[in-house]
Amino acid sequence: MSRIQQQLITKDVFQFLENLKKNNSREWFAEHKTEFKELETEVKGFYSALMNKLKAHDDIEKLKMFRIYRDVRFSKDKTPYKTHFAGSFSRAGQRLRGGYYLRLKPKETFIAAGFWEPNKEDLLRIRKEFETDASEIRAIMDKKSFKEVWGDMQGDELKTAPSGFDKDHPNIDLIKRKQFIFVKNFSDKEVMSPDFLTNVDLAFQEIRPYFNLMSDILTTNLNGESLLD
Repeated sequence: MSRIQQQLITKDVFQFLENLKKNNSREWFAEHKTEFKELETEVKGFYSALMNKLKAHDDIEKLKMFRIYRDVRFSKDKTPYKTHFAGSFSRAGQRLRGGYYLRLKPKETFIAAGFWEPNKEDLLRIRKEFETDASEIRAIMDKKSFKEVWGDMQGDELKTAPSGFDKDHPNIDLIKRKQFIFVKNFSDKEVMSPDFLTNVDLAFQEIRPYFNLMSDILTTNLNGESLLD
């Protein structure tokens, strides 16, 4: 059985990324382009297998694999290549909000889920919801099984209350957030385990109550009336 059929992330993938980190030049990459393409196919096979697992319990619209090439036009770091593989999974339709993400990098692999950059309207709607009532979101985040997998909410936040909100509001810790994401890290040993695909999928299943609540919030007004046609 091939490595792709086994749906594994192998040591070869991380070894290549380690070598790329040490030799991040167009010349070295050109010399190892064949090896890269073989490993990229292996990695894409894993992401496709993960998407199939996600589709068994969620409505996934698309998988986006990010290119290895860096955009260095506005960066002080002029190294031409990323030293990781990454991909995201978008949920389908206006009704289903939230997204899944997986990055593969030696000693720095993680999955993430949630809302990275809500637009202005969505951000205000979320904040107004938490100003009114945060009991549902806190119940989800405080659930033992959720906490064991995802820990605490992460992401950027304001230093104080956003305009129009009380800095002493009991839910100000949620209201001042600009991002609403959860992150789970994996060791290299865990990534190369035969159980990695299943463990990532199970973690994503655990995030679903959060997605369900946030989708409900973002598709209704404060009276609970649908905003969808």
